[in-house]
Amino acid sequence: MSAALSQEHLPPVLAGPMLRRIEARRLVFWLVGSRRLAPTLRLSLEGGDEYPLGADCCRVIPFGRHAYLHLIDLRLETSLPLDQQIDYDLLIDGAGIAEWAPHLIYGEASQPSFVLRSRIDQLLHGSCRKPHYPADDGLLCADRLLAAGPAPEQRPALLMLSGDQVYTDDVAGPMLRAIHQLIARLGLFDERLDGAVVSDSRALYAHPAGYYHRADLLPALESNETLRERFFGGARKPIFTSSNAENHLVTLAEVLAMYLLVWSPVPWTLIESQIPVLAPKKAERYRLEESRLEGFRAGLPGAARVFAHLPTLMIFDDHDITDDWNLSAQWEQTAYGHPFSKRIIGNALLAYMLCQGWGNDPAAFAELLDRTESLAATAADDNTLNSTILDGLIDRLITFNRWQYVLPTTPALVVLDTRTRRWRSEINLKRPSGLLDWEALSELQQDLLDHPSAIIVSPAPVFGVKLIETVQRVFSWLGHPLLVDAENWMAHRGAAQVILNIFRHSRTPGSYVILSGDVHYSFVYEVLIRHRQQGPKIWQITSSGIKNEFPRRLLDVFDRLNRWLYSPRSPLNWFTKRRPMKVMPRTPEHSKAGERLWNSAGLGQVFFDLEGRPTRIFQLNANGTEPTEFLEERADEADEHPVARRV
Repeated sequence: MSAALSQEHLPPVLAGPMLRRIEARRLVFWLVGSRRLAPTLRLSLEGGDEYPLGADCCRVIPFGRHAYLHLIDLRLETSLPLDQQIDYDLLIDGAGIAEWAPHLIYGEASQPSFVLRSRIDQLLHGSCRKPHYPADDGLLCADRLLAAGPAPEQRPALLMLSGDQVYTDDVAGPMLRAIHQLIARLGLFDERLDGAVVSDSRALYAHPAGYYHRADLLPALESNETLRERFFGGARKPIFTSSNAENHLVTLAEVLAMYLLVWSPVPWTLIESQIPVLAPKKAERYRLEESRLEGFRAGLPGAARVFAHLPTLMIFDDHDITDDWNLSAQWEQTAYGHPFSKRIIGNALLAYMLCQGWGNDPAAFAELLDRTESLAATAADDNTLNSTILDGLIDRLITFNRWQYVLPTTPALVVLDTRTRRWRSEINLKRPSGLLDWEALSELQQDLLDHPSAIIVSPAPVFGVKLIETVQRVFSWLGHPLLVDAENWMAHRGAAQVILNIFRHSRTPGSYVILSGDVHYSFVYEVLIRHRQQGPKIWQITSSGIKNEFPRRLLDVFDRLNRWLYSPRSPLNWFTKRRPMKVMPRTPEHSKAGERLWNSAGLGQVFFDLEGRPTRIFQLNANGTEPTEFLEERADEADEHPVARRV
């Protein structure tokens, strides 16, 4: 990028269009422009329909001098055709997508397209996309699938992203440098910081501790040691991973810039690679992370193509906001009790609402968008957000309880918020909270009543690996749940009992598919209720991560020990909360020694029959190897259950 390039020469679109929720009479798009745009949507239907996207269907919210969020929610008078390819274009100043974003076009096509499926007979899903992790980007599996030109009826109905779409708490040094350059390039809004050593965002970006040492920016008080460890300290987690929070994002501008850089190749063209002043060891780490980010950047056109062609739905998990977000009542008291940590969490949650949450269910966020527009208006004079209004909006976001949503599809798609409506322990504030409280679980049951089948999206698996859950339980009992991310459905007795009772209710679906991520490995369990012939059948399908993996040797040990310790005849099974359930694991097709856990970055792919039951389940591997199918074991191969023959 030439330093002489003026702001007037910025590209009109910085990210998008991203296709979000689509229905027969509704189209929802997300777009970020470098200025306030007046786009026109053109659909390739009979007559070549055009829709000027004015203020009635396109809400524009600035978050910088040259950054404008365009939230497009178009209601149609006539229904869109089903199971038919619909080409579309977005005209800006008379120019189409092929002119201002040619990287979004496949092959010989002249514009992007989508298909509104009559039912969910196939979908893609995944979680955990860390830009600097040394694996290929799993979103490119979807790009390769679409590039092959499948017939309309063979396209996935949707892409479900079930958490950790961004990592605000684990940021590579070169990514943070790019974020700061983009903030300056686009003039993203500044903010004042209360409770930190630095007084405002500009001081934060320029501070010598701004890279790899953000813990030093907290007040040097003994009472803040918990905060220091939580957000910036890189506290060791000896069983699973070690966190890397030294570059934790702080300001709203930082998080919004991160979204632009992980979803679009365009912002990267506006900045230059430039290493900050670092100590030798940190500089070495910086260069390693930079080399790992090169492949991620190269794949961004493909990721953006996927977003432009597939309806994409999302829900948060912890890293979208911060590690261990709301894990326990004590965590909440500590984090929300200090103005600086509360601002960090609130900024990430506000960015999530604008970039992810809104597109899932636009009607739920009208009041929050009004408040956000009022906040943006306060920066008109000095490009700095009003702290009082920002803090008030954050208070509202923290108490907001409509992040979950239900799609009126066949089968119904129910997406759970397992982060903000938690069942807090009343006995010991350090103990992990239940993933849903009583009220939220009651609402879930009502959403499921009388549906013949349902797809439930739970970021954390409902039915996880017993050995790993046992390790988490031991650490929680010892008072250290944060060391092992002790966040699973069975960690809280009340939440576990209620969710299992919902599955056993006579009026809830006869077939459940639970889609999950979070854990950085993939597996499939079939679950039956013991001693009930007409009871529901449940499939726990976990795909994780899109660009992340579990430590390979450690996972092999856990997998092997889990098979030995929790075999069907093991008395240890009677100490689990799932003992009324019969859990039958499927085997990954390419496993070498009977492993049930598949450790490969990529995307999950699930095919469904007319009754909403999965017929084939795959993990699409980001490294380009053949897809891995999860197979039913033959009766003579199974060490836990006799089931049908191998498909």
